[in-house]
Amino acid sequence: MLRRLYDWTMSLSEHPRALWALAVVSFVESSFFPIPPDVIMIPLILARPNRAWLIAGVALLSSVIGGLFGYAIGHFAFDQIGQPILTALGKGDAMAEFNTRFNDMGFWAVLIAGMTPFPYKVITIMSGWTGMPLATFMVSSVVARGVRFFLVAALLKKFGAPIRDFIEKRLGIVFALFLAILIGGFYVVKYL
Repeated sequence: MLRRLYDWTMSLSEHPRALWALAVVSFVESSFFPIPPDVIMIPLILARPNRAWLIAGVALLSSVIGGLFGYAIGHFAFDQIGQPILTALGKGDAMAEFNTRFNDMGFWAVLIAGMTPFPYKVITIMSGWTGMPLATFMVSSVVARGVRFFLVAALLKKFGAPIRDFIEKRLGIVFALFLAILIGGFYVVKYL
């Protein structure tokens, strides 16, 4: 099953609308969707390393715009939309305490969450809810997501073939590691 999913994702990278799929996933991941854009971005770059910078740029732009949507959810519709999302992630009871700590951390909270497996959507919604200055949010989002996506692109562009061989030979281990990082990110959100 993993092999078919991997082959399908790699074939998607050859599709004429693959960048649009990446843009959509990057946008929704920054505001409410649980799956990170890496699941599309990495196979795209592995299949077409000469387009690594374009792919990273699309992920960055759409992720930051999606982050603005998450910010708007927190700012304008926290009670109706934002709070249920955060409650589903296990953060419903700790919001007041988090608000105080979050405002103290501001720029660093967005920067750290944007570069790590920590669910970025939590930070985008909280940024809007706590009233983080939009300029601070935007600058930290662009820096964090830019570092993350362009670092991945640079590594895959430079070491693409060996990484692809490693992934294809050890697909089960790579998938388990990716899943562990994803679950670890949700665990951090729940117990932070």
